[in-house]
Amino acid sequence: MAEEKLRDSSLACGDVEGKFDILFNRVRAIQKKSGNFDLLLCVGNFFGSTPDAEWEEYKTGIKKAPIQTYVLGANNQETVKYFQDADGCELAENITYLGRKGIFTGSSGLQIVYLSGTESLNEPVPGYSFSPKDVSSLRMMLCTTSQFKGVDILLTSPWPKYVGTFGNSSGEVDTKKCGSALVSSLATGLKPRYHFAALEKTYYERLPYRNHIVLQENAQHATRFIALANVGNPEKKKYLYAFSIVPMKLMDAAELVKQPPDVTENPYRKSGQEVSIGKQIPAPVEESACQFFFDLNENQGRKRSSTGRDSKSSPHPKQPRKPPQPPGPCWFCLASPEVEKHLVVNIGTHCYLALAKGGLSDDHVLILPIGHYQSVVELSAEVVEEVEKYKATLRRFFKSRGKRCVVFERNYKSHHLQLQVIPVPVSCCATDDIKDAFITQAQEQQIELLEIPEHSDIKQIAQPGAAYFYVELDTGEKLFHRIKKSFPLQFGREVLASEAILNIPDKSDWRQCQISKEDEETLARRFRKDFEPFDFTLDD
Repeated sequence: MAEEKLRDSSLACGDVEGKFDILFNRVRAIQKKSGNFDLLLCVGNFFGSTPDAEWEEYKTGIKKAPIQTYVLGANNQETVKYFQDADGCELAENITYLGRKGIFTGSSGLQIVYLSGTESLNEPVPGYSFSPKDVSSLRMMLCTTSQFKGVDILLTSPWPKYVGTFGNSSGEVDTKKCGSALVSSLATGLKPRYHFAALEKTYYERLPYRNHIVLQENAQHATRFIALANVGNPEKKKYLYAFSIVPMKLMDAAELVKQPPDVTENPYRKSGQEVSIGKQIPAPVEESACQFFFDLNENQGRKRSSTGRDSKSSPHPKQPRKPPQPPGPCWFCLASPEVEKHLVVNIGTHCYLALAKGGLSDDHVLILPIGHYQSVVELSAEVVEEVEKYKATLRRFFKSRGKRCVVFERNYKSHHLQLQVIPVPVSCCATDDIKDAFITQAQEQQIELLEIPEHSDIKQIAQPGAAYFYVELDTGEKLFHRIKKSFPLQFGREVLASEAILNIPDKSDWRQCQISKEDEETLARRFRKDFEPFDFTLDD
């Protein structure tokens, strides 16, 4: 019961646009049905271009809002006249303008950060806009103390740019083009538990996203972003959102950081770097393999790759890079005399496929880079792109043959990256059984195998040179273990060979599975023929 008393029951609302009677009548109906709420928080355009007759009734006290209502300021020149005091003021009984920007703390300790207006990168800043300086000062107010964990609620009118990244569909709103990059930056720094916005005349409740980097930072609370439609819209899109929240400062730390089951990667992070505030904030470059971050405090608007090199256009066309060379003999560099060429079944531009020596099955293959790379973490962008292409193609190939495939990498006591791709007949078990088998056998051997987000990049979790074991299932689910001291070399094979999956425990060591070179050549010919209809390297 004690926690119930600490809870704030609030309503959030999208663009009211002067439809005060429709809004407050709806609020009355909700309160009659569900009990009273503490606050109504309005984002977007509170006033519209309609005549002021309706507003005059509230302003003069003829009508009264049924709930303490807090609103954001103007988003256009037309409505600036309603908000005379930049620091906030009472507009009518029970209706308060919060101000241009600031922090509002409720009686229970609920912390609400607000930013009125739309983004402006020009000086002087219009009266209905906020600037990079406004966003910086809000962050400075809050984020500079070591005790800062985040805020309960963030109110902005514009959506944050890129909010749809890694999330569920945002419908007709393209979050790479719409919204404010400054708001994205603010949300990244403030880590609100709820972030409300409007202006796009639609409802969008994004899947919650995490505020920490898995395995690199301590767990933090998740953020829920909710965009609300305009009041009384004919499509009946949701414009009121009821929620109940215990202020962060009153919550048990373990309870606060509990991750919802549908939590996603943070949409604003790029290679672990957040969007910076600057005069110009460009969109992240869409590249399937290489991530970029933006250093906007100097060299405004210039793209920097995650290696830190500027990618300014060069007067000379870029020459293809020579693949990295091994320091000594290597069994897997394609140009090396040590490679058993008869096992090679497909060659791409940057990678090749080879049958595994002593494979768990006749179609157990390896994806290998042509150049010398030790792990996925060290791969260049173009190699990663082709690795992903091979993985997707192999999934389709095995699916056509009634099999799902498991991919794993052991970056420990190995010198050249080998991505093991093992098909498992669908009749053997479900994907969940495979996942359970890995987790169970890891626990039995005191191996901490953690599930990581499907959209996360291994490069964000493991540093170059770090030893690790990594599994990817056909559903996209990923399991990761950071190797600290030692690790059983055959662990991946042992799990897949176990009774729970392929039920061939005697094949857990590849050395026990070797066959003659003639048999290997026969299997390689058969795989090449079967794989040919799926071979993307034949495409023009």
